[in-house]
Amino acid sequence: MATLTTQVINRSGLTGPTFAAATGGGDAMACGPGMHIEARNASGAPITVTMVVPTGRVYESGVAITSPTFSVPATTGVVRWGPVDAGTFMDPTTGLCTITYSGVTSLTVGAFNLQG
Repeated sequence: MATLTTQVINRSGLTGPTFAAATGGGDAMACGPGMHIEARNASGAPITVTMVVPTGRVYESGVAITSPTFSVPATTGVVRWGPVDAGTFMDPTTGLCTITYSGVTSLTVGAFNLQG
């Protein structure tokens, strides 16, 4: 499992964002205000990305929060997803959000923080 480097987007802009190959055992990223992930799929099949919600997280009503997923389309698919807020996604042990993938062939990912 690799930890994605957070890239900051601010009023100065972000030139040349970088993307890392997704790791077969999953990855991790920082969580908090303005955090989001971008996934790019160059493989021939869609890939499902799961943003893991730690066990025991519940809504105010007591209903368990389930881990959301999104599908990155095949070949030239790009999906930006967020926010990755700490209250929902932060693992109490690592302080990071865990990310898993249905496949990693030709999948690259980047972590971004939009700052005002």
